[in-house]
Amino acid sequence: MSGYDVVICGAGIAGVAAADALTARGASLLLVDEHPPLSLTSNASSECYRNWWPGPDGAMVALMNRSIDLIEALARATNNAIALNRRGYLYVTTDPERVAVLRQAGEEAAALGAGPLRIHASPDTYPPPIAHGFDGQPDGADLILDRATLRQFFPFLADAAAAALHARRCGWLSAQQLGMTLLERARSRGAHFLRARIEAVEVAGGQVAAVRIAGQRIATGAFVNAAGPFLRQVGRMVGVDLPVFSERHLKVAFEDHLEIIPRDAPLLICADPHILPWTDEERTMLADEPEAQMLLGTLPAGAHCRPEGSAGSAWVIALWAYDAAPVEEVFPLPPSPYFFDVTLRGLMRIIPALEAYVHRPPRPSIDGGYYTKTRENHPLVGPVGPRGSWVMGAFSGYGIMAACGAAEILATHMSSAALPAYAMAFHPARYDDPVCRAHLEAWGDTGQL
Repeated sequence: MSGYDVVICGAGIAGVAAADALTARGASLLLVDEHPPLSLTSNASSECYRNWWPGPDGAMVALMNRSIDLIEALARATNNAIALNRRGYLYVTTDPERVAVLRQAGEEAAALGAGPLRIHASPDTYPPPIAHGFDGQPDGADLILDRATLRQFFPFLADAAAAALHARRCGWLSAQQLGMTLLERARSRGAHFLRARIEAVEVAGGQVAAVRIAGQRIATGAFVNAAGPFLRQVGRMVGVDLPVFSERHLKVAFEDHLEIIPRDAPLLICADPHILPWTDEERTMLADEPEAQMLLGTLPAGAHCRPEGSAGSAWVIALWAYDAAPVEEVFPLPPSPYFFDVTLRGLMRIIPALEAYVHRPPRPSIDGGYYTKTRENHPLVGPVGPRGSWVMGAFSGYGIMAACGAAEILATHMSSAALPAYAMAFHPARYDDPVCRAHLEAWGDTGQL
């Protein structure tokens, strides 16, 4: 414990990915967290991934393409121990006027490097996804405009479904297995994990010199802030006020005993903003509660769900960030009594059979965490503050899919090697550049589900 090349604060997916990338380059490393590895927000992940991101610069698409390359390589090397699939994300609209929005999204993603957009007006040309594995599947996206095709391949969707956009280099995996594989690789190269709290970072002559843990001084020349929802608090240890905030995001798991969601379905996403179908009695009740009144108005698009578990499982997980106001990070998370009912009703727009669970709900299991993010929803990866101080965070719920690529950027920074062009979009100093700052402030869509 006398000293390490690098000390990382945080053993979530960002921290363990950084440990894997840095030890691969020969660094001696200490990973520190108050909690067991991968047990805070990483443990509450929806476990999904995508290269489907809006612009304007294509940096997020480039980062995700590289990160998914690394994840796929790990899956091949481990005989797919991480259970990676590539079923895709299926964005469904029931509003004919929004079909053009889906087409525009596909064209934009293609221009940014996510792969080509294919348009289908008959069942003969659409390539359905495979349930397991990831090789041999197309990238890009398939825009399905033919209702016969939708009925043939997705018969559980609403009859009113007007179109669906199937983003293809997307799916999910076992986040716990991914994280543990990265952690064990780092440990096999000599990385140490310490369950403790970092009390202070010592800076001498403008350079990181040591960290203090339980009164003990541990010498190091490099400190990495990978503290997830505590990114801002840890940043203050090196005199930096990081430009991040947090949103509370929840997910619900329930047993689909009526077998409404097929076990081989892709991630299913309602692409329509809409008003929920409350009864008059329910509307009166919600109107009497100040915190629930927003549920009576138009809620955003983005309710989504997917099957969870193996072929014998009946579980489904569902998410909807219909209330994403900035909040303080509090653990355990405050209760959200309406979340399951609201999310079910949101999904009913594209999967009407879920109404059966509104009347006779199964017992839900609700967890979640905080999406810590920058205003433009790009992560922070690079040097910040005194020499030897680094940050890798603000992944806003996409840490599982981005961690491997971001860790590669961090390790490249720290070894002073040549960076990929897209790395500068995530550099913490981007806010100091007036041109870059104006560009980011003008950007509206964050690509957040």
